[in-house]
Order: sequence, then C-alpha cells, then structure tokens
Amino acid sequence: MKGKIEVSSPVETKPSRWRRLWVVVPVMAIAALGWGAATRGPGMVEQAQAGTDFGARVACSCHFVEGRAIDDCRADFEPGMSMVRLSVEEDAQAVTASVPLLASTRATFREGWGCLLEPWDG
Repeated sequence: MKGKIEVSSPVETKPSRWRRLWVVVPVMAIAALGWGAATRGPGMVEQAQAGTDFGARVACSCHFVEGRAIDDCRADFEPGMSMVRLSVEEDAQAVTASVPLLASTRATFREGWGCLLEPWDG
C-alpha cells in the first residue's frame, strides 16, 4: 500500500543514570539530615557553644595580645575542637569562632582589658 505510514508503539526505555541520580541524591540528603537530627545527642549545642566561647577567647588573645598568626593559635586548642572554625576581623580586632549550624561566638580585643566575649543569649 502506497502512501500508508505505519506507526509503531514507542519503545519503553529505562531512565538514564543521570535522571535516577536526580531522584536518589535528594532522597539520600534528606535521610542524612533526618539521621543527623535524630542522633544529635543532648548537650551537643551546649558543647558547641562552650567550644566556640573557648576558641574565640583563646584565638583572640593569641592573635591580638601575643601577636601570633591565627593559624598558629589552633595549637592552643583542646583536643576535640577540630570542628571550630575561626575568622579574624583585623580592623575590629575581633575573632569569631563557629561550629557550623550549632554555635558562634565573637571575642573583641580591648586595650587594658584583653579579649572579651560579646554577650550572647544562652
């Protein structure tokens, strides 16, 4: 038969690997966040707050009172403080110590007083 076009049914194909990743990765991320929230032990926020308080005060004194490099000040930290991150504001003479998503503390150098923690609501 001339002029007749035969239409076949579409072939079923498997989803591509990238398409599956777009589904699997967000599901795994949500599961990991849920697990992290469920296993976050009592006192974890308080420990993070204490660690940032100590880290800010020690790093501020080390850097602005003793004149050492901020990277060298990490040597003064207690064991277990590897999660504490430091940032320095040279103009304000301040150091902020933080544990991501849990706590942050800022210590400022004041002549004659040394390094003082800024008030926080605890």
